[in-house]
Amino acid sequence: MKNELSILPPYAKPDLIMDAIPEDERVWVPQAPEIWFRPLLLDTNKGAWFNLLRVRKSGVLTRHRHPGPVYGYVIKGHWHYLEHDFVATPGKFLFEPPGETHTLVVDSDDEMITMFNVNGAMVYLDKNGTTIGYEDVFSKIEMCMKHYQEVGLGSEFVEQFIR
Repeated sequence: MKNELSILPPYAKPDLIMDAIPEDERVWVPQAPEIWFRPLLLDTNKGAWFNLLRVRKSGVLTRHRHPGPVYGYVIKGHWHYLEHDFVATPGKFLFEPPGETHTLVVDSDDEMITMFNVNGAMVYLDKNGTTIGYEDVFSKIEMCMKHYQEVGLGSEFVEQFIR
């Protein structure tokens, strides 16, 4: 007999429980050369997403800012922001306040994996602070759909992460 407290209300989606680091490499969505993200939760109601960011090269990632807060937890490797004096290492938690501009730098070709919770959007900036692009939960979903279709998982594979 099921516990009556576990019965879902009408239209609710079930719990989302999975291995964060997937066995199937196809789940990682390419974002740029040697940079991938793995969706964990794509929240279309709040305009937010949780994902793992994986980088396998040293270098500077695009400068950006967020209109909402961002939370992160470093799982593997290390990185820093050009604008701060800290190094993000495994086990570190970070909070990025809304409106802050920063540039993520990976100093090693060793793999880096960090879980990020982004609220709102990522606004990409050039060296002068001019907007050159953005990502939001809907563009992340589109990237996933395209990638999953191309690798044989089917575009609907992303639906399991959407809430």
